Amino acid sequence: MPSKSNYHHGDLRRALLAAAEEELSEKGVETFSLRCVAKRAGVSHGAPAHHFGDAQGLLTELAASGYQRFIETQEQFQRNASKEPTAQLSAAGLGYIEFAKQNPALFRLMFSSERPDRTAPILSEYADAAFTKLVEDIRHISEADPYSDQSAMTDVMAAWAIAHGLADLMIAGRWERIPFLAAMTPAQIDAVFSDIILRACKQES
Repeated sequence: MPSKSNYHHGDLRRALLAAAEEELSEKGVETFSLRCVAKRAGVSHGAPAHHFGDAQGLLTELAASGYQRFIETQEQFQRNASKEPTAQLSAAGLGYIEFAKQNPALFRLMFSSERPDRTAPILSEYADAAFTKLVEDIRHISEADPYSDQSAMTDVMAAWAIAHGLADLMIAGRWERIPFLAAMTPAQIDAVFSDIILRACKQES
């Protein structure tokens, strides 16, 4: 294992976050500790506390970094989609689901766990950025400001609930109740999910 002396300050911080994510993925949040993270990273027991204070501080920063990657995944899907507003919303939703599939433990830490400090500025900043992105995606469809238009904000809430619900069901392995999905290709499943996501913003004729 590398010793603390092998790391520059920034590299050590990143190494500790990577080790924390591995620990979280393998063992869950219930037994998460700074000592286990330090051992996994190959550094002194005091190194994580020096950078993050305590386990909550480390989990808080890990959740914040998760939101950064979450937004990046959504944006990557959007770059590969049509620029039409509904296609962009659908792509963001698919990115939401893909992030959850690839990072289930981190996803649960970000959205479900009580361990992070949700009042911490770094976590509030990136969580707010993720919500603001959704608001902007809906704004481009509705051409109204969701913060002042109740119908547009209802679309925000519906799109969020649908994407999050699909992601949560996916990582919980609950799709066995939907047998036709098992016979579909990934592209076909994405098409089904896109249709479900866009139902949030379909207007009554």
